[in-house]
Amino acid sequence: MSVSIVQYFGEQTNKCGYCSGTNCSKSHGMHAYRLACEDYQDLIDRGWRRCGNYCYKPQNDKTCCPCYTIKCDALEFKLSKSNKRILRRMNKFLRDGKREPNEQQHTPGQPKNGDGDDVDVSGSANESQPQLPDKKPSVLNVEHVENLVQAHVEQIKTSNTIQVSGDPSASLLANNKIKAFAPNLNPPRKKAKQMRIERRQAKLGVPHEQPQPQSKIQEKTLKDFLSAPKETDKHQLKIALVPASDTQRTCTDAVFALYRKYQLVIHNDNPARLSLESMRRYWVKSPLKHKKIEDLPNVGYGSFHQQYWLDTKLIAVGVIDILPGSVSSVYFFYDPDYSFLSLGTYGSLREIDLVQTLAERVPALKYYYMGFYIHSCPKMRYKGKLSASYLLCPETYVWFPLTDEIRNKLDAKKYQRLNPDATAKDVNEFLNQHLNDVMLLINPQTCISYGRFIQRNDGDVDRDVILEYSKLVGRVCAQRMLYVNMS
Repeated sequence: MSVSIVQYFGEQTNKCGYCSGTNCSKSHGMHAYRLACEDYQDLIDRGWRRCGNYCYKPQNDKTCCPCYTIKCDALEFKLSKSNKRILRRMNKFLRDGKREPNEQQHTPGQPKNGDGDDVDVSGSANESQPQLPDKKPSVLNVEHVENLVQAHVEQIKTSNTIQVSGDPSASLLANNKIKAFAPNLNPPRKKAKQMRIERRQAKLGVPHEQPQPQSKIQEKTLKDFLSAPKETDKHQLKIALVPASDTQRTCTDAVFALYRKYQLVIHNDNPARLSLESMRRYWVKSPLKHKKIEDLPNVGYGSFHQQYWLDTKLIAVGVIDILPGSVSSVYFFYDPDYSFLSLGTYGSLREIDLVQTLAERVPALKYYYMGFYIHSCPKMRYKGKLSASYLLCPETYVWFPLTDEIRNKLDAKKYQRLNPDATAKDVNEFLNQHLNDVMLLINPQTCISYGRFIQRNDGDVDRDVILEYSKLVGRVCAQRMLYVNMS
């Protein structure tokens, strides 16, 4: 059983990493001790994003640079001319071991040869590290708390009631708790079942639509460009998918040296801030608990590093989360000496290829999340160059294709609702009447509902803060995750 455990920090004000303004970046933040992968998928679909164990959600209507969650439908993705050019360049380099004659060293992340389409579009290639809060989370034994919650759920199942001083709604509250934790206890198998049905139909000879004759030459796909290397190639590029928790492989001297070099050259970071511990905190530690699933026996859900090895040299690392509905790009760092290969863009294409491969086994896992699209910051607009991209409405949490119409609206005003339907509402909205269902951890030994908590304390203790948190994470997560309320 994996139970999400979080401690809410409230509003945060920091220096902006995009416009460099002071105390103008506004967000809400929380520390995640543990996150079920299903819960984090729901959170990023409400505009949240993680950096290490810290999760934050920009206040788009108040912050200086509104951040819109952006994703790409990997199954609908089409290669652009620029994408193909980068793939050919990499393949030629691997085959011949030579750089193109007209390929000059350039500043990574900036347009070259007058062509803005060659800007790197990795999940975080041009993003600086977010500023983490100084506030320290409460010290918890996560395994002990999970056992506590497990015992709490079993008690509910056995008694089918919660004693709330004779509250007639106790039985209903108990059922809500069971339903709230059920997604983590019994993950649905509908997708795998559907796949088995389809395979059975194929064996029985259920007729399929006859393929139409091709009227033109078949266009090369991403997989065609990423075909297996040949023994005659001058260089071999191998990509290893490593669980982030495997620190013997994710925290080696080679990884840290690459990270340090990238941060110094690309982001001009202060060398004194670049320690192995800071790299661990930002890009190795993760609240996501690795979860094995039948359809992906060798991968599963959780946090991973994709390591790019050129022969025996590590040249890039992509930090990613594999979730029930997506692969989310967390960060990407590379050796600046190989910037002529546009490794940021190449890394994104490789991550899209990973999504396409995983979707063959898990059809719902078909999206590639690129983090935030910041239209008001020109250097961050590169993320919108991938085809089949969608932006998340920051009010109704519905996805809309990133079109020129939306770009024009963002040109006119940096904060936009995006959803043109003025009557549309958030279907996962948390309402005041749901507050009693929120589960609290009030000390290392006690897990209790908010309704019972206020009766114990004879008043609405911390009501406004817990209500704010619940509205931000949405009704489903608010009723499913455990809120740490320890003073």
